Amino acid sequence: MTDNLFAKLTALPVSEEIFTTLLERPGLRIERIVSTGQCSPPGFWYDQSEGEWVLLLAGKARLRFADENEDRRLQPGDWLDIAPHRKHRVEWTSTTPAAVWLAVNYVSPGE
Repeated sequence: MTDNLFAKLTALPVSEEIFTTLLERPGLRIERIVSTGQCSPPGFWYDQSEGEWVLLLAGKARLRFADENEDRRLQPGDWLDIAPHRKHRVEWTSTTPAAVWLAVNYVSPGE
């Protein structure tokens, strides 16, 4: 099967992020996430049991980690590997163009 990560983006912007699972296997999930101005609610921190490798493909975004003083400003091509239980939040995402992410969620061996 062949598909395109940028397909079906024409109906944007929308009120909520769009999560599309591209591949799922035991201990692994690959998603496309499309953000159009969404951010984490005030005071909310992600605290995920899985690791997450994330690549920003289009748009811009700002992420914040609880253990850092400054936001990380992301542009296309920037990627991060977020360790399990490392608290983080999305501070801002661009609307035009949409922020398009490729997220690889994984469970480390032995977990």
